[in-house]
Amino acid sequence: MTTSFSNLQLAPALARAVSEMGYESMTPIQAQAIPVVLTGQDVMGAAQTGTGKTAAFSLPLLQRLLKHENSSTSPARHPVRALVLLPTRELADQVAQQVKAYAQYTQLRCAVVFGGMDMKPQTIELKKGVEVLVATPGRLLDHIEVKNVVLNQVEYVVLDEADRMLDIGFLPDLQRILSHLPKQRTTLLFSATFSPEIKRLASSYLQNPVTIEVARPNETAATIEQHFYSVSVDDKYRALRQLVKSKGITQAFVFCNSKLGCARLARSLERDGLRTTALHGDKSQDERLKALDAFKKGVYKRIPNENTFTIIDTTSDIKTFLERFNKPKILKTDGTDVSWTNTLSIANAIARF
Repeated sequence: MTTSFSNLQLAPALARAVSEMGYESMTPIQAQAIPVVLTGQDVMGAAQTGTGKTAAFSLPLLQRLLKHENSSTSPARHPVRALVLLPTRELADQVAQQVKAYAQYTQLRCAVVFGGMDMKPQTIELKKGVEVLVATPGRLLDHIEVKNVVLNQVEYVVLDEADRMLDIGFLPDLQRILSHLPKQRTTLLFSATFSPEIKRLASSYLQNPVTIEVARPNETAATIEQHFYSVSVDDKYRALRQLVKSKGITQAFVFCNSKLGCARLARSLERDGLRTTALHGDKSQDERLKALDAFKKGVYKRIPNENTFTIIDTTSDIKTFLERFNKPKILKTDGTDVSWTNTLSIANAIARF
């Protein structure tokens, strides 16, 4: 089995984008899934977040959609051909950005729709016509109900992070959405595990799927280095400050278990002179996206003697941010590299404030 992207025989436009993004060797899920998806078969894949699932389904789908590529300005010439469904707004935004990057040298169009934002800009984008639509279930149904989008020419549907969508309670929404799609289509389902619920979902909507499993149940992604520190409640804040100082961390996420705890910790860090952004459900979607993008842009900048923190109020979002930031590197003040996963594990293991 080939593990090099150069051996995939991707179309020149896709191969160029992949090369410029620095992709060389495929991850296990990519090496197993891409050849199968290229044949048009249904896939039921199990892989942890951060293992390269987005490329595993996006690149072969784009390759197969190139037969529809055209330069027409007519929206009718750009119907939705591929639908990608995800459980959270942040994941949807991240996947859409990656798909756009892969398709940047093609004439295929990609759009993303999710809740918490004004529907008008999304409607304008949809009315122009898009081949690849990335969406969260609730907002997609909003657009379907007002006839902003038609899905009768969808050839491919991807249910990414399917286990999380079921956990959130999206099954009825998924069933409604799938009822709008042609019965003759390719369906790709990705999940962290093959739970009984996932297997039932697959048996209902997938046709003779190829099963690909590259992660054992409850297995931590190999890219994550974990540390655990046992401290008393009163010592948590001092432990956090000490570890950040001793490890030379300049940027980190700290996950909390409540909005109140998130706000309190953010204020404490601000008082101690650390630039801090609180991120929780009371923030608007625009505020959340701006905070995440600002953090990401600062990841590659060396800021001497300055620390930046984003405080997140729910530990369940760890997978989302691992996916969103895709393991960038962080520069310590001495100029050495620290992997993103190390930084996250330190921040997460210090304490659940």
